[in-house]
Amino acid sequence: MCGIIGYVGSRQAVPILIEGLARLEYRGYDSAGVALQNGAGLEIRKLAGRVAGLKDLLSREPVHGTCGIAHTRWATHGAPNDVNAHPHIDCDRRIVENADVLRTKLERAGHRFTTETDTEVLAHLIEGAEGTTLEERVIAALAPVEGTYGLAATWESEPGKLVVARRGSPVLLGVGDGEHFVASDASAVMGHTRSVVYLQDGDIAVLTADGYRVLDRDAVEQERAVDAIEWDLEALALGPYPHFMLKEICEQTETVRNTLRGRLLPVEGFARLNGLNLSPGQCMRMRRILIVACGTSWHSGLVGRHALEELAGIPVDVEYASEYRYRRQLRIPGTLTIAISQSGETADTLEALRAARATGANVVGIVNVVGSTIAREADGGIYLHAGPEIGVASTKAFTSQVVALLLLGLYLARQRGVMTEAEGRRLVAEFERLPELVARTLELEPRVKQVAEEYAGVGNALYLGRGVNYPVALEGALKLKEISYIHAEGYPAAEMKHGPIALIDENMPVVCIAPQDHVYSKVVSNMQEVRARGGRIIAITSEGNGDLSHLAEHQLRIPACEPLLSPVLTVIPLQLLAYHIAVLRGCDVDRPRNLAKSVTVE
Repeated sequence: MCGIIGYVGSRQAVPILIEGLARLEYRGYDSAGVALQNGAGLEIRKLAGRVAGLKDLLSREPVHGTCGIAHTRWATHGAPNDVNAHPHIDCDRRIVENADVLRTKLERAGHRFTTETDTEVLAHLIEGAEGTTLEERVIAALAPVEGTYGLAATWESEPGKLVVARRGSPVLLGVGDGEHFVASDASAVMGHTRSVVYLQDGDIAVLTADGYRVLDRDAVEQERAVDAIEWDLEALALGPYPHFMLKEICEQTETVRNTLRGRLLPVEGFARLNGLNLSPGQCMRMRRILIVACGTSWHSGLVGRHALEELAGIPVDVEYASEYRYRRQLRIPGTLTIAISQSGETADTLEALRAARATGANVVGIVNVVGSTIAREADGGIYLHAGPEIGVASTKAFTSQVVALLLLGLYLARQRGVMTEAEGRRLVAEFERLPELVARTLELEPRVKQVAEEYAGVGNALYLGRGVNYPVALEGALKLKEISYIHAEGYPAAEMKHGPIALIDENMPVVCIAPQDHVYSKVVSNMQEVRARGGRIIAITSEGNGDLSHLAEHQLRIPACEPLLSPVLTVIPLQLLAYHIAVLRGCDVDRPRNLAKSVTVE
């Protein structure tokens, strides 16, 4: 949550900072601000609202300087207003970003606070800390701090210097020629450098135009690798699309292909997943799989449970990471823990991974962002290679996560000898068809848009699915809630009669996911129950299934495929439906209210 960017070099900092903030705005957009060293001191411009408003403010009230920091906020403590907007200053005008400490002790010591935010406290902590340099004061100030933070600080007494630190929240350094950057995300700096240093928890870095140093809490210099950003700047551009969400939905043909690329072995009927770092012996001794995740990633984990149990014959538990980490964790030998997170920085998922490791479990990550904390801390993992996902509502990451989990099911099934080579070759052939089937499913968009026009004014919606497509019902309902603000719920179709059926009347649209699989006839029976009570049915079904016009007002037909792979297809019409309904309702699709892309706080 929130985003920071800093620059020190020879160029004017404001254009660089504003460009970086615009690329970080998906992390939080309640307010924004910049602070610059101008040769005579520090100047701040900040306001509630979007980065575009800050840019307009700076055009009217410009600031100049070659060293500065900037911030876009997602509110946790204090309302989103001009006063609480970051950056913050201390009594002597030292500026910092993003920390979480208590202010009571400082107020008793005479410090004067001007905002309601927790972050301002850290500015005053640094002010009162011992040390002759900014980095010495930052190190001393952080010693009593509890919680997570990613911060950038500058001081008028040391011009041309930035000090940054991280614990829990992502921070990276951008390495340039005679200039250096700090940011929450590589997207903010990749227009200026492709060389980045991912800071580790507890790191403190000192940046000047000429170089950088990374220190630990004892001020001992540390070696950190310089990594290259792999994706292109074009991936951050909208191109011909009106919104990033639609762009990312339409990219799924390629993102599914990228997740599969190099991982299918058609002749052997096997999957190549060398990054897992699991030996054949570990695979054979595996007795349980635990999946920890949040939000959309939790839904992909539910799909993964079906795939892993069906293919590999291993019991699977799927836990909300935020709940798992606060329960007693049982030490069960032979447990593999899978942490799923698009960003690789989700705070609850990261802490759940650490809790699982403490029980002796092997831990692997399924993440999209190379160099993320989960990727670094896990014993192994699977990168999605889906490219940057800018829209707050996750789309292409979900389908790539499902594909990654299906690949893992194939891999474990073959390693454990519970799937024959012939069965493996058949499943690999189905995987190879997936990108083409995704492309065909995306051709439903005009039809989905027509359906959206009919239902854009509703206040509630129900999504029903069974088996491997029950999680798709949950995901479809979540997408509608996230971006259109329509109340929607996902249920197992058979559970409808245990309560939710009371909600059904002629005003209630009911989305029924009924592809070609072994529970198709059961879902049709549930649809008949809905129809008998006047519900308006939108059916997501397969080509070749029987005509459902006697039950459904609308039928959206996906290509027939292997049932376990069907969630990759059935979710796409639901993503498109949520998107078009939100657009018709005038909602901000890419930046829905109260949400942020990367949830790095509890």
